[in-house]
Amino acid sequence: MRWTGLLTLVFAAPSIAVVRFHCSQLVVQRVDPLVEPGSIPSSHVHQIVGGNSFNASMDPQKDMPAESTCTSCQFTEDFSNYWTAILYFRAQNGSYKRVHQLGNNQFETANGGLTIYYMQDAIYDQAQKSRVTAFKPGFRMFVGNVSARTLEDAARFRQLTYVCMETWTMRAPETMGFPTRKCKEGIMTSVRFPTCWDGKNLDSPDHMGHMSYPETGTFESGGPCPASHPVRTAQVMYEVVWDTKPFNTLDWPADGSSPFVWSFGDATGYGNHGDYVFGWKGDALQRILDVPCTFSTNCTRESQSKIQSIPNMNQCTQQPVVGEDIDGWLDALPGGYHAQYAPGSAGMR
Repeated sequence: MRWTGLLTLVFAAPSIAVVRFHCSQLVVQRVDPLVEPGSIPSSHVHQIVGGNSFNASMDPQKDMPAESTCTSCQFTEDFSNYWTAILYFRAQNGSYKRVHQLGNNQFETANGGLTIYYMQDAIYDQAQKSRVTAFKPGFRMFVGNVSARTLEDAARFRQLTYVCMETWTMRAPETMGFPTRKCKEGIMTSVRFPTCWDGKNLDSPDHMGHMSYPETGTFESGGPCPASHPVRTAQVMYEVVWDTKPFNTLDWPADGSSPFVWSFGDATGYGNHGDYVFGWKGDALQRILDVPCTFSTNCTRESQSKIQSIPNMNQCTQQPVVGEDIDGWLDALPGGYHAQYAPGSAGMR
């Protein structure tokens, strides 16, 4: 998975099989309707983007577009919710400070959030070659291993990576653990979801079993879906740019390890994960995926889809339902977590 020059390829291609857009931050709080439905608070802090019908339960029978009054995503018909954990900096005295997100390239004025990709083919292809199936109402999925603290634990999820950004458009090299040096322009995390669906289940007990990566090869190489998961879907990918620059002037660990830690206590980076709940209105996503289009139009002209301005995206927010300090210098991560560097070490007190 080489992403060197990704943006150059995207801008240069006259027609490309990818839709790329941004979603501003909707809310940051300890709520997780996928893994811990109904829990207020959930175990650790997340950043959530998308439709403002987001809540602690997220009944799959509910009509998310009808329940929402706005979306923080660029496409006005996308009321899906996308979320990841939050990154913290751990100071040498053991206290923690939240790392804020930045608007990604072209979206610098966005209120943090995520950049979302829906890919029909590899991003470096010059034309759309494949037809993929859009997700259905009630569909949801998860990717990653929250408990992973070693490379071996995380090996199943090699599609979750980090880039230490020396320039704003840098997308390589990628690592599976936290970068251990100071990154001039911040740290980017990429979360790539599976692309093969069993064609039957909208969810599964672990929120992963109904989806699979290709049987051989990768999505980018056109690897075939396994017989158990025959339906090819779009590659959903998140990019998150973490503003680690303010912490480059502070003292880092003398042993050369990273000072960053996920909100659930992972100080290795191997526990990176992402959650997705589908909420596009009607056939909006399928229309977009069905039309070969230019990146300059982002498929809006060809699919008759509408996008909103970044200021309008920024206005779609929620008040947290969990009242706690997540931004100050904290003695422990919200939920009582502490940095965990290796299997068996104390991650929570």
